[in-house]
Amino acid sequence: MNIQALMQQANKMKREMEKKQAEIEATVFVSEAGGGAIKVEMKGNHQIEKITIDEDALNPEDKEMLEDMLKIAINDVNNQIDQALSAITAGFNMPGF
Repeated sequence: MNIQALMQQANKMKREMEKKQAEIEATVFVSEAGGGAIKVEMKGNHQIEKITIDEDALNPEDKEMLEDMLKIAINDVNNQIDQALSAITAGFNMPGF
């Protein structure tokens, strides 16, 4: 394969990957914890859009449980984003390698 064709293909792949990454960064990912007591909405660029807390979860005696549910929901939504971003490269095979 000649170098020029390889470079063109690499540039095309780069543009496609950048487009998919931009789409993911604009997507809102959602996670819930505590049976829906906590809901976290986060864009693919890791910016939190919204956190919803059910009033029943606002018991001052269960502060630690609320903190745990927030941690679970935020970690889950971050994992969803990371998986989506890693999937970008999964379908790309570099020719000649």
